[in-house]
Amino acid sequence: MALPAVIWLLVFSYLPMFGLIIAFKDYKYDKGIFGSAWAGLENFRYLFATKAAQDITFNTLYMNALFIVTTLVVSITVAILAHSIKNHFLTKYYQSALFLPFFISYIIVAIFVQALLGNDTGMVNRLLQHLGRPGIDWYSSPQYWPVILTLVNLWKSIGFWSLIYFAGLLGISPEFYEAAEVDGAGNWAKLLYITLPLLTPLIIITVILSIGRIFYADFGLFYQVTMNRGQLFSTTNVIDTYVYRSLVTTGDIGMASAAGFYQAIVGFLLVLGSNLIVRRINPDKAVF
Repeated sequence: MALPAVIWLLVFSYLPMFGLIIAFKDYKYDKGIFGSAWAGLENFRYLFATKAAQDITFNTLYMNALFIVTTLVVSITVAILAHSIKNHFLTKYYQSALFLPFFISYIIVAIFVQALLGNDTGMVNRLLQHLGRPGIDWYSSPQYWPVILTLVNLWKSIGFWSLIYFAGLLGISPEFYEAAEVDGAGNWAKLLYITLPLLTPLIIITVILSIGRIFYADFGLFYQVTMNRGQLFSTTNVIDTYVYRSLVTTGDIGMASAAGFYQAIVGFLLVLGSNLIVRRINPDKAVF
């Protein structure tokens, strides 16, 4: 039964690792991987020698940390609220409504955002004008976009993550709550002393996995939703979009591979470090 999954893992996860060699080569299409000359660490040096290196690293870490925290808090809250609904039909309805945006392409999401934030016809600017306030040129104002992208990310991903935590809530035995009610515990007491402690192992796993990808940005979110506007690069240019733009401009596959290799190594170290911290605090709740 495990054989198909093992074969899939080998073909799509381990065999492609051979391509990491491109990160250390001056790759030429006509010479191929073996024929291309070795470049050593030149591709990595080019990636971090630019003036934008600090900005894209900070933006990637800052935005993903913001996404992790907000998604964690909101998704757990939504899952707890959905679990408290006694009507089975309403529970399924809310879950489906929240889960639907997860399947919508970021190209469509970008159109939605533009309909809200457009300069002349955007709903937000029309509302501001109706209230007697001047409209805002959102696509030329980078200071607003960390909040905008966080809200878009929440809208699109909250259904998926809340479903995971909802499944965790279903695994909690009702006997715990019944015993707590007998002892006179209220809703807040049951939340603090039963729900959250029993959800902690699942929360730790999801947070550690999210931290492992903190150096990876959702390309569609940062490229499509921002309409690739240069005025917004100061707060929305992340490693993935920077590499893509560089690849389109220079065609340097070696540099793009170096960036991917760097992201993978840092993500791996962050997962190990996060798990080590959890292990030191509570060994029983560590992932490994």
